[in-house]
Amino acid sequence: MPAWMLYLTLGSGAGILAGLLGVGGGLVIVPLLSFAFTAQHFPASYVVHMALGTSLATITFTSIASLRAHHARQAVNWQVVRRITPGIVTGTLLGSWSAAHLSTGFLKVFFICFLYLVAVQMILDVSPAPGRQLPGRGGLSLAGSLIGAVSSLVGIGGGTMSVPFLQWCNLPFKTAIGTSAAIGFPIALSGAAGYIANGLAVRTLPSASLGFVYLPALAGVAVASYLTAPLGVRMAHSLPVPRLKKIFALLLIATGTKMLISLL
Repeated sequence: MPAWMLYLTLGSGAGILAGLLGVGGGLVIVPLLSFAFTAQHFPASYVVHMALGTSLATITFTSIASLRAHHARQAVNWQVVRRITPGIVTGTLLGSWSAAHLSTGFLKVFFICFLYLVAVQMILDVSPAPGRQLPGRGGLSLAGSLIGAVSSLVGIGGGTMSVPFLQWCNLPFKTAIGTSAAIGFPIALSGAAGYIANGLAVRTLPSASLGFVYLPALAGVAVASYLTAPLGVRMAHSLPVPRLKKIFALLLIATGTKMLISLL
């Protein structure tokens, strides 16, 4: 498949996933970009760094389209978004700085482990029972720091962590998805900025790169994902999301296994 066609296909899938499951599509974008960048003979030492940075940059656009669609359906708790954002930004910047100093091998192993963990959680439908109310500003900032740090290390919008957390705090499921989509914007924006800043000093990256963000991939994925995210939102309000999550989990297992084989 030509690179531009792959980027458009990835973006379409990422947009639908962002609206449907609140996961931002990064769990699919990162491994497929890693495969694509490897096939294009990008520097092996920075393939995963570029996949992570580019994924977060694309989620910036996906999250805007997704949060607008959820907001139109009054499914975003903006008070939570405002209170959690300072921690999100702090954790994401720290995570992207750490990633820049870690090897591709370590980042790939970390991503594979995270992928399997998310897949098992989806298959078993392990969700925390609503057992508490939303914490105060300090508690939300602390939770945001953790969500942001992990998200930047795996190139995602944080939905796999923020949705269960918000459900645990007694937010209705659809509100948790909509709020997670909104939270994905500061994660993606600060994460992309971190990967750009930390990659500017690397001289062996492709000429069309801005730090660890590959601009042609960003353009293709961002355009397609922005257009398809509202479709995912409409699907989230009409389709059996729990069943779709199990199908998506099987896709994650297959993707993680392929990455593991390539690593070995």
